[in-house]
Amino acid sequence: MSDKPSTPSLRATDAGGPFSRRHFLWNSGGGLGAIALAWMMNRESAMAAHAKGFTIGQPHFRPRANRVVQVFCAGGVSHLETFDYKPELEKMHGRSLEGKGENLGFFGQPGTLMKSLYDFKQHGQSGLRISSLLPHLAGCVDDLCFIHSMFAKSNNHTPAAFQMNSGFTQNGFPCMGAWLSYGLGTENENLPAFVVLPDARGLPAGGSINWTSGFLPANHQGVAFRTQSAEPVPDLLTPPEIPSAMRAADMDLLAAMNLDFARAHPADGAFAARLRSYELAARMQSSIPEATNLSSEPESIKQLYGLDEPANKGFGKNCLMARRLLERGVRFVQILNGGSFGSPRTNWDGHENVKENHDTQAATMDKPVAALLQDLKQRGMLEDTLFIWSTEFGRSPLTQGVGSLGRDHHPSVFTCFLAGAGVTPGCSYGSSDEIGYKVGEKMVTIPDFHATILHLLGLDHEQLTFYHNGINRRLTNVEGQVIHGILS
Repeated sequence: MSDKPSTPSLRATDAGGPFSRRHFLWNSGGGLGAIALAWMMNRESAMAAHAKGFTIGQPHFRPRANRVVQVFCAGGVSHLETFDYKPELEKMHGRSLEGKGENLGFFGQPGTLMKSLYDFKQHGQSGLRISSLLPHLAGCVDDLCFIHSMFAKSNNHTPAAFQMNSGFTQNGFPCMGAWLSYGLGTENENLPAFVVLPDARGLPAGGSINWTSGFLPANHQGVAFRTQSAEPVPDLLTPPEIPSAMRAADMDLLAAMNLDFARAHPADGAFAARLRSYELAARMQSSIPEATNLSSEPESIKQLYGLDEPANKGFGKNCLMARRLLERGVRFVQILNGGSFGSPRTNWDGHENVKENHDTQAATMDKPVAALLQDLKQRGMLEDTLFIWSTEFGRSPLTQGVGSLGRDHHPSVFTCFLAGAGVTPGCSYGSSDEIGYKVGEKMVTIPDFHATILHLLGLDHEQLTFYHNGINRRLTNVEGQVIHGILS
């Protein structure tokens, strides 16, 4: 995008009036400008000033993936009820646990060992096992790469969610999508580089901190759409009572005033950046409604995502919207499955009864996620899209209290999966121990997970840095090793 503001078709003869120029600019375009400024303001100069060791917008080496979609299942999905088959746990059902060290649950209420509440079967040519809870994902097993040896630092939802999304258990650090926006920029100047699609039922633990830009320039923060509303981005559309001719005249007058001020202050880089943000906001008035309008999709695609089914309608819509955003050049789309706390629960936090909880949540997630994988694959997009499925931690092989049907939080081992560009399909990496309590082989920390994701996008996690408070900060802190064993 050029730094020069576009020449207006109508020049104003009088820029005076009761308001200052800055007051008029803010009141004329504050809503749109705030959205655009969240990720566009002074991108090139701000990032170049802080970059070290690489050129902004250019990968360090040839990338395998050009874009990312992350499904984040909030609340802590039980690995034992989904992807991690443990026949030994079935044999030990009802026994107490001994010899595994301290209780790792959040509530400190150890019960007895409980077998998986679902049957596991082998699927596909790979023969990998998935439980009966997820029949649609079971049909995609040959495209998936499971990591069964994930390890998190916290057994508390909010810091654990922060770690999965930012690498740190403390808030205030840039999340993964912000780092990718910072390192690689956008592929479409008409859309944000980083879009977040929250669950229509609510935000996850920690809310918007899960897509913050932290200490990176504010333009890299995720743009969260209002998925519960017919208008995904507020203040984007011109109110219907304002005639189009009047709106056009307003924009021409504003452009003329901007041009006059820019010519009078050629060294004011911040003002030039703001002009670019308003230009982007104007383009977003057409690009975002078009990208989020699902009416043009054929009925077969809508049915694939389950939009005709009450349980799948909300999350399925978000998954289909994610595909449309990815194919229009959005770099990173984060789709959230599950909200925060409350009763009844709207996330995967199965303290009271893990079967009832997971039955409800899987009904919203299984079909749409499988549909997104299939849709990307049939369009040839999975070849250069990295697909991430993650949760903040797993759930304990013990019941939460004697006689309970629930499971407590469990950070010491859990399962995530990757698919798509550069990932070996139909494979598993690492393992938990015989009952799914601790890592058995090939521990994968969250910094390892993040280092691998960056690697697939052509970024060296040790070189992607930002100087902040005397430290060259990075997504992986001072840790992280690329998991070469899962790369194709």
